Amino acid sequence: MRHQHKTFQAIEVGDGGDGRWAAHARTLWQDMEGLLTEEGRTPEGADRVRALFCTHMPELMPVLDRLAVQLDRPEARAFLTHAALRPFFPACTQIGRNGTLLRNYDFPPDQCEGTIVSSCFLRPVIGMQDVLWGLLDGMNDAGLAVSLTFGGRSVYGRGFTILIVVRYLLETCDTVDEAVGRLRSLPIAVPQNLTLVDAAKAVTVFVGPDMSPTVAPDACAANHQHLPVTDEQERASRTQERLRAIRAAGADVAAMLKPPLYRSVDEQGVGTLYTARYRPVEGRVTYYWPGESWQQSFGDFVPGSRTVTLNRAS
Repeated sequence: MRHQHKTFQAIEVGDGGDGRWAAHARTLWQDMEGLLTEEGRTPEGADRVRALFCTHMPELMPVLDRLAVQLDRPEARAFLTHAALRPFFPACTQIGRNGTLLRNYDFPPDQCEGTIVSSCFLRPVIGMQDVLWGLLDGMNDAGLAVSLTFGGRSVYGRGFTILIVVRYLLETCDTVDEAVGRLRSLPIAVPQNLTLVDAAKAVTVFVGPDMSPTVAPDACAANHQHLPVTDEQERASRTQERLRAIRAAGADVAAMLKPPLYRSVDEQGVGTLYTARYRPVEGRVTYYWPGESWQQSFGDFVPGSRTVTLNRAS
């Protein structure tokens, strides 16, 4: 199988007001702005999503305004609410256990931003950024870590992308219980699964536009929720197979780098782009690829870049 390569970079952006975040975001804007819906491009739509953001994430309003001013694009404020963006459907596997959050992120390589960001918008947060300031996974200085997977159902409603929800929870919550409570008031556009870990607890929560947040049987998730998985969905995503595998393996990095949890880029262009192991109480995260790893922490965050080889399971 032909190997593919993907470059990841690590950047520090501070509070978003000194130009470092904007310099990075401007390089991505041309590719990103197409995610904004037609409604979000109208004055009425922009006002609606800004009001939604102000209602549900008021703590982040000053940050959104600071970033939008720095980005200096006409549609930046509407875009950064993450409430008028086209949906995306990542196929991932994750587990929380004994203070560790371990996840594989599966997606087309050219559609993943691949940016590890250390920020201090409201508090210190480190995570894998996507769509300018959302997070695929991350941790904060209180010892809370959160990661997402797609919930596997083709339902769409008014609400936020899960990326900004992960950012919001890490910016405003100290514990799993606090974050789960906060989830109950947030409208979410697409069915998603969140795994949350702190020093005392690990849970997975199913969320979506047509359901109340529901705690899963254990702190594991692939790409389905509590509904039956069709044969077609299983053939396409192998979600049940992956969930069984991670439950059997536990929080084992070696298992994440091998099939069926590690997925080579397939004919649909989807494959495992990275494995992340968060130890949030230690303030430490390590990103893994077959034969390579990259550690970052609050005490020792090192900007830089790595070009890694995909399609090379251990």
